[in-house]
Amino acid sequence: MKKVIRIEGIDCANCAKVLEMEINKLEGIKNAKINFVKSTLSFESNNIEESMKKIVALTKQVEPDAKIIENTNLSKTKQNLIINISTLVAGIAIGACALFIPMPVWLYWPLYVISALLMGYKTYYKALTLLFKGVINENMLITISVIGSAAIGERMEALMVVALYGIGKILEGLAVNKSRKSIEKLTNLQPEFAMLVVGNEEKKVLPSEVKLGDTIVVRPGERVPIDGLIIDGKTMVDMKSLTGENLPTMKKKGDKILSGSIALDGVILIKTTSEYSQCTVSKIMNMIENASEKKSKAETVISKFTRWYTLVVILGAILTCGIAWAITKNFDSSFYRGLNFLVISCPCAFAISVPLAYFSGIGNASRRGILIKGSNYLDACAKLKVIGFDKTGTLTNGKFNIMEILSFDKKLSKEDVLFLCALGEQYSNHPLAKSITHANKRKLIVVKDIEEETGKGVSFTYEDKRYFVGRKGKKTKNTVVELYRENKKIGEIHLVDALKETSPIACKELNEMGIKTVLLSGDNQESVQKVATLAGVSEAHYELLPQEKYKWVEEQKSHPKSNVAFVGDGINDAPSLMLADVGIAMGITGSDATIEASDIVIVNDDPSKVASAIRLSRYTRKIVWENIIFSMGVKIIVLILGIVGITNMLIAVFADVGVTLLAILNSIRALKHDPNRKKVNKKKNKKNVH
Repeated sequence: MKKVIRIEGIDCANCAKVLEMEINKLEGIKNAKINFVKSTLSFESNNIEESMKKIVALTKQVEPDAKIIENTNLSKTKQNLIINISTLVAGIAIGACALFIPMPVWLYWPLYVISALLMGYKTYYKALTLLFKGVINENMLITISVIGSAAIGERMEALMVVALYGIGKILEGLAVNKSRKSIEKLTNLQPEFAMLVVGNEEKKVLPSEVKLGDTIVVRPGERVPIDGLIIDGKTMVDMKSLTGENLPTMKKKGDKILSGSIALDGVILIKTTSEYSQCTVSKIMNMIENASEKKSKAETVISKFTRWYTLVVILGAILTCGIAWAITKNFDSSFYRGLNFLVISCPCAFAISVPLAYFSGIGNASRRGILIKGSNYLDACAKLKVIGFDKTGTLTNGKFNIMEILSFDKKLSKEDVLFLCALGEQYSNHPLAKSITHANKRKLIVVKDIEEETGKGVSFTYEDKRYFVGRKGKKTKNTVVELYRENKKIGEIHLVDALKETSPIACKELNEMGIKTVLLSGDNQESVQKVATLAGVSEAHYELLPQEKYKWVEEQKSHPKSNVAFVGDGINDAPSLMLADVGIAMGITGSDATIEASDIVIVNDDPSKVASAIRLSRYTRKIVWENIIFSMGVKIIVLILGIVGITNMLIAVFADVGVTLLAILNSIRALKHDPNRKKVNKKKNKKNVH
């Protein structure tokens, strides 16, 4: 059985990793994972109650500041912050008295020790607790530095180190909590309740209690809890939290409405078309929750790196001390340089800023209706060179209008041809099939011996005769569905599909970014080339079966450094979506197979969001490398200066905590970045020129 709980008070990603490792050692607990950014702990156990007791007891030992909260709405972060600031201020005040006010030795030392304990007792406690468990982390590095500095007579510097470290950790915690709140605000789409209509009464229930086909009422200002069809009323709807679009849209009787939307000015009755677990909000939240499990290469390397890093740092400090002692013959000076090495080398800047930057980028994307399933896909998105687009429902609206119906049998009217085609297409979700069945006005009946020929059509038996609906001939000018009876063509339906307004914008932006755009379609040559010209794609392929699209993706991947994405919306696109380096599905309400196979989902079917996703991924990746290079650069410079004896312990503390804080603040930029800002500025500049 899986359990997810909130765990607050951990502001160090490295500490979270250590706690996660220790929890996984507990008997009866499997797959424990701490999501540092979202402050949650998930684990599997056959006895949740007993496991919770073990986790709470262990957490008190390893992370005294951490609080396990089963009620995820309850927060003790502010309470912990007040306690930490109070003890730190008291410690600094007592330390200042001991250092700067003349007093006898018997009073000086107790005050000095009390000051050091107040400012760093949690650090020392965690260091010793983890040491007995065979774990050495940054808490031990700081503890050794404080004790060592005091031992060689640098007593003021010892207190300054622990004071600056404490101040830095408080600021670091504030920055991390701010980013957490921002991310939660962006991704918190879950409705708190649903108003269920039972007879003439309304009942307030949890969204999970609403069943498929139930009727719910939504009033102005309320969030739609479950996907459904409006059966009465109309309202303007705010879908910004789902799609990123600022302008509200009108929804009226007969329209579909997505969960997570907010009704603005009217009361509507909705008949639910899904259960809560399968609705849009649940799908989005599940993707966001699971995004942290699929890590980028940079995150994976840093995670493995920090596991052994602290031990290497201690060995490096001992080596530094030994070499300096051998050269200078001065133990105190050499020991001090070794302590500098310890403080400078704490890995927090990498452990926090890199995952935080990626999660900020993913959170920002979700606010704009772009759901990225993990930082590895966000990284891959930044490296794309080629993008293959499906045509129907991806670059076009996927809503076909019938232009013409032809009958090649004198006994069949046009209505008969439409009816026979609808008999075969009634079981298909393809846009062509939906258009035909919607246009048919006659009552459909169940047919026999249905056989689907992948990429071609459907065969069935009706009134003891064998029919085929689909396409056998290839050379046609328009989008055509053919009707055969006993292998003889008896009719055709010609349809037309309009291009989405944003498709030309998407292709133009991608081409300007140096990404090759390719149209892949099973439709005829003339229809495909017409769409290709209007959309502005670099290349077009037509009359392709699903396996031929798959083969195209396979060929593109065989080219060196040719990262390829495939964008589609139909179930027949699932193999190509899964094979591509980045599979991008159009529409959260599409087939489960398509969404499952994809790595990125565009909630509102807007192809221009593909370009936005790539710009945001490139920006986030740039921030990640800025953090890595900046943190590593400062640490190496201060490390070298410390080894040769130029810097002191206070600069070493800045190289640790100060750099971490700056890297966190830089990571938050990924949360605020607007991937369309440059595009807007370009349009403004063009207007100014004219």
